Amino acid sequence: MAHIFTNAEYADMMYVYGFCDGSATAAVEEYPRRFPIRRMPDRRVFYKVFNTLRECGTLPSAHVSSERAHKQNMEEQENILDMVQRSPTASTRRLSSRIGVSRTRVWRTLHEDGLYPFHPQPVQNLHPGYSAMRLEFCHWLHTNRQLLPLILFTDEATFTRNGINNTRNLHRCSDENPHGTVETNFQRRFSNNVWCGMIDDMLIGPVILDDRMTGQNYLDFLQNELPKRLEDVPLATRIAMCFQHDGAPSHYTRHVMQHLNDTGWVVAVPFTGHQDLQT
Repeated sequence: MAHIFTNAEYADMMYVYGFCDGSATAAVEEYPRRFPIRRMPDRRVFYKVFNTLRECGTLPSAHVSSERAHKQNMEEQENILDMVQRSPTASTRRLSSRIGVSRTRVWRTLHEDGLYPFHPQPVQNLHPGYSAMRLEFCHWLHTNRQLLPLILFTDEATFTRNGINNTRNLHRCSDENPHGTVETNFQRRFSNNVWCGMIDDMLIGPVILDDRMTGQNYLDFLQNELPKRLEDVPLATRIAMCFQHDGAPSHYTRHVMQHLNDTGWVVAVPFTGHQDLQT
């Protein structure tokens, strides 16, 4: 097929392609803004102009015979981009297998079009209505800001011997394979719960709680350990203190709630969707 664009048009396409940092998708949108009365090229034309100039040193109009050689590559690029648009989470291995091209070809096409893989970030699951309840609680707390220095914010975290190892971020530069290893799955295991609290500008803890967190273990902590940890808190603060913890099952056993009621503390649960203050 003979060329359908002039050399000047090809040159302008190359300029727009470079202006868009090598993204053919962005170039297709930018070109008509600059040249609204011209014929509109698609992504394959931008690829053709760029590849021909890179490989042959001239614009496509001087190498009409090379169009057939580039046609297959452009079709592969178009297929790769179309499949990514339909399935953004598809891996390069799957794209390579379905289209019948190498993974290197897939990576090159994605990079030339400005596409890169991004890992999703895990966030806390919120049930319907939680967002509105949290917003309501924030408004209430903003109105009652005098309570902030009186709230004992608490939380627990569990630590095991295995820890958390992200081997994808581990590497070692060497001229030979060092056959490095990461020890996991220890035969002797342990699990510790660490509790920590904060009231006003004071840090309470941390406190290591052995064994699995149960209602009885949590009650023993509230009765025997927490009073000692609060000795440095001013008496006036302790008398009016609100105790905040999340909705873990061990926090709401009958004996725990009875103890908290007997101490006269107000129990606040602001971060689990239950924004009311329970007395």
